[in-house]
Order: sequence, then structure tokens, then C-alpha cells
Amino acid sequence: MVVTNHPLASGAGAEMLLAGGNAVDAAVAALFTLTVVEPMMVGVLGGGVAHLRLPDGRHVVVDGLSTAPLAARPDMYRPVSDTLPDYQETEGRANHFGPLAMAVPGALRAWCHTLERYGTLPLADVIDPAIRIAARGWRATPYLADCIADNAAELATDPGLTSIFLPGGSPIQAGQRIVRADHADSLRLVAKAGPDALYDGQLGDALVQHMEATGGLISAEDLRRVAPIEREPIRATYRGHEVIGPPPPSSSGVHIAQMLNVLEGFDLRSLGFGTPDGVHLLAEVLKMAFADRAVATADPAFVDVPVARLTDKAYAAARRAEIEMGRAKDWRPGAGLLESANTTHVTVADGKGGIVSTTQTINGLFGARFTVPGTGMIANNYMYNFDPHPGKALSVAPGKRVFTSMAPMMVLREGRPVAALGLPGGLRIFGSAMQAIINLLDHGMTPQEAVEAPRVWTQGHRLELEPGISAETEGALVARGHVVERVRTIGGGMGAVTFAGDGIMTGAACWRADGTPIGIGGGLARAGVRFNPEAGQR
Repeated sequence: MVVTNHPLASGAGAEMLLAGGNAVDAAVAALFTLTVVEPMMVGVLGGGVAHLRLPDGRHVVVDGLSTAPLAARPDMYRPVSDTLPDYQETEGRANHFGPLAMAVPGALRAWCHTLERYGTLPLADVIDPAIRIAARGWRATPYLADCIADNAAELATDPGLTSIFLPGGSPIQAGQRIVRADHADSLRLVAKAGPDALYDGQLGDALVQHMEATGGLISAEDLRRVAPIEREPIRATYRGHEVIGPPPPSSSGVHIAQMLNVLEGFDLRSLGFGTPDGVHLLAEVLKMAFADRAVATADPAFVDVPVARLTDKAYAAARRAEIEMGRAKDWRPGAGLLESANTTHVTVADGKGGIVSTTQTINGLFGARFTVPGTGMIANNYMYNFDPHPGKALSVAPGKRVFTSMAPMMVLREGRPVAALGLPGGLRIFGSAMQAIINLLDHGMTPQEAVEAPRVWTQGHRLELEPGISAETEGALVARGHVVERVRTIGGGMGAVTFAGDGIMTGAACWRADGTPIGIGGGLARAGVRFNPEAGQR
């Protein structure tokens, strides 16, 4: 089963499985293809997190997140506000657009590391579908066309983006063919030279030259130092299930565990989905998690993250006691915790017990809104994830890994996989993943219902509700003091695979992206079977 946010990427993954590859081969092929067909979300100049379950039952998290350049400093930006919702903004949006918004890319090195260590197929085979599609072209989906149109003004500031997505000065329309010849050439270099094409070769030279010409900070030394980190996942229990996710600098494993620990003390099934009490509880635990996250969760090489306390059942019980069902609260970090938007997701399961749940991104839509000339590679704007204020847990520091909300999650029962899921969506990711887990385990939804169900989100200043949350629930929430805002979507397209035993899998992808599950049944002939033409039978 392969689930991605574009049909061509799901097809690339399925091609690897049909060729005898495993889940890692399929996931990496899908990611390379997504750099072509979902360019607003993911690229070789991005970063991400992969959660692997190996056939022997071990779980490994491969951290390929981007880092701040060695020349970066805590006061490199000028913040415009010390409060939400503008807390993250800076003068000139320098941490959002342009060369100072780009962090050192970790994605390509991590993908190649994961493939070499846990895959079975050569890099050239895995990258081939992406090269074919980039060179021959594909038809823009309405989703991609809408993203281009919505960001046309910023795309027009870069010649490379203009030539691809604004031909003749007008945004690409749905159904128009897009060819990315420069990107195909860059992928061919990677297929031939491996990740060193970027980290110590021709592509890296082009990136560094562009940084030097435009005032960016990334150096050749930054690129040479890039290395993925394999980490042990965070494990939590919830209603007889084990929930497993990535550790810091990802927020998801710690804070999904924290929120589930709190919610375990409530009968969510009886409260019902989308009811005032149910949504109120989600809002309160989200605010609680974000309050703790702001002071305690960051790169563990720079900040002593109190993982044990944040995921402790006793800590959850103490925080649970602070919830008031009739009133929305402003949440502060818990006692003893000291301070020191746009992605893609791929979920793959093979027939031998291998599972990959991986979230990757260039951070914002179309990243920092520029390409490296002559390469077709779109820059990330990962520096936006750092706190632009000095002296905080999440502040900029040379070589520091960005923190992330990525949530490539897996759920087990009695050691056997029940579900693997994840989604794009920036800050809204881990809250949305938590809601999908609750949808499956508490509300008894099917996988398709669980990924498509209306979502809610808040980090404190306002409570966002998708259209599927009723007007009656909205009114009741307002009466409790929530400041409600209606939004079209919270987070992006979720992909999930669920497991029912006996090799039966279900793939689900939601309406928020071009999500496409591809399931493969049947298989090769049984060993020893021969066809006897004289007998006309096997």
C-alpha cells in the first residue's frame, strides 16, 4: 500500500514495490517524485522526518531536518511583535522570503542514507520515475494551479519560478503541461553522484554561489557538515494501544503523548465527535501542549528537553485537573518546565512487515520563493521555524536543528501495527494527527472517515474550526469564551494505512490534497509451481 499526496508519486512508489523493492524504496521514490509534481511542498533542498518500522519490529526515526547556518545568530532578525498572532513575523519578512530565510538543507542526505541503509534498490532506479516525469512533463492539478495563483506575486520575483509556473506572465492553469528540464538535470546528477552532488559537488557550488551573490548565509562548510541523525522514538500508551512518534526536535511524539495522556481521563466516545464538550477538550489540550512546547521542546543538542516529565501520566493528571469544562482558559507552561505550515507526507507498507511514515517539507508554500539558478531546485524557508526573539528555547543558534510539528505516527496493539499516518500543515500537524488517532480509537471511524473528519486547532489566541463543525457547537464554544475563526482547512492532506491482520491493509487519503492510495494485491507464483503444456494444467 502506498499513500501520497499526488497520484504520480503514489505510482512511483507502487512501481518500486512491483519491481521487488520494499517500503523504504517506495517511500524514497515517492518523495523524489513529489519534488517534481508537488513543488510547493517538498524538495531536495528541504528537510524532514522519517519513521520506519522494520520487518523485525524495530522502530527507527531518521531526522533529516534542516539546520541554521554556521553564520546565523540569535539576533539576525528584527521581530515586529512579542505576542501572538504576529510573534513569528520580522521586518521585511526576512525569515520568510529570500536568502536569509533558507536553512541548510537536510532532506537529500537523509533520503539517500535511509535508502542505502534500509532499502534494497539502487538510487538510480529509485530516482528514475522523478527524472522521467520532470523531463517529459505532467499536467497541473487544480490544487497545484490554485497554489500557484495564490502565490503568483511572490513567484514573479524569481526568474526560475516565473519560467516554470508563470509562463508568459500568467499562472499555470489546471490541465496545462509543466516540464522541469533543469530539475530533471539536477536529479540526474544526484542519480550519478549521490547526495554529494549537493553536499560536496556541482549543485552545492551553485547554491553557495547564489548565497554569496544575494546575501544568504549558507556556506560550503555548512553543506559538508550535513548528516542525518537516527533517533529512538517516543512511546506512549492510550486505551490499550501503543502510540509511537518522533522525538525532539519534533514536537509530535512528546506532545501527542502529553495530550493523549490528558484525554485518557475523559470518555471521548460518550462525549461524541464534534460536540461542544468534545471540541472544548481538544482546544484546551492543544493550548496546554503549545504552552509547554514553547519553553521546553527544541533541538536536544541545545536544550535539555524534559521528555520524561512531559510524557508522564502523573503530569498529565495534574494538568487534567486544571481543565474547566465550562470555560476556555489561557494556559501557561506547567510547573518545572524551564525555558532554556506546509509539507507533504508519504505512508507506505510492504508485504514483509516494513512500514514508512515520513513527512518532508520546504516549509512554506514554495519555500523561500526562489530557485538556485540553473538547477530548478526551490529553496526552503525553514528559518521561519525558529523563534526570531533571542534568548528563547527555540531561538536561532549556529548549527541548531529547526524544531518541527511533523508527526509521522504509528499505532500498535499487542505489538502489532494498527495504523500509520501523517500529514502536512506546519504548526497544525501534530494536533491534526492526534485528532485522527482519536477518530480511529475513540470514535470508531473508518480510515477514510478518520483522515477526512473536520479538524480544530488552536495554540491560544483563537480557535480555528473547519466547515464541518456545526454552528451549534460553534455557538456553545463562543459562550465558553473561545474566540472562534472559521477556516477552509486545518493542516493538509492526511495519508494513512491501517492493518487488520492476515496481510489486509486499507489506505486512505483525504480531500485536502491530491491524495492517492494505491494498493497492490496478488503476487508472484508460489515456489515450485511449473506449467506443463502437455497436460494443460499446473
